[in-house]
Amino acid sequence: MHVKSGDEVLVIAGKNKGQRGKVKIALPRKDRIVVEGINLVTRHLKARGPGKPGGRIEMEAPLHISNVMLICPNCGRASRTGKKFLDEIDRKGRPVKARYCKACDGVIRDTKNKDSSVNRNSSFSLE
Repeated sequence: MHVKSGDEVLVIAGKNKGQRGKVKIALPRKDRIVVEGINLVTRHLKARGPGKPGGRIEMEAPLHISNVMLICPNCGRASRTGKKFLDEIDRKGRPVKARYCKACDGVIRDTKNKDSSVNRNSSFSLE
């Protein structure tokens, strides 16, 4: 996938076209991502005990990755990305493969500070 958790993206299609947000969860098997504050849907939830009241709850729904573009942290523009091998060698002796911005040709490093509090096993209904 051309976007990963923690990346900033621009929505290029759909009802949220033109909005920016940070990728909260990447779902590579479904080719979808969840972006903070984008594609909000209302779910009507039933009360599940005293600690979890019911009601109408707004939550982010997944977007298809073809509807977003990565915003390059180097040049600040929404651009296409590619992958290339760097001159660096990893600890196993192989060349390092990294994403790069096709607009400014800058290398996009993976975000090391990913939010570990996100539940990656949560299920989303894709009807």
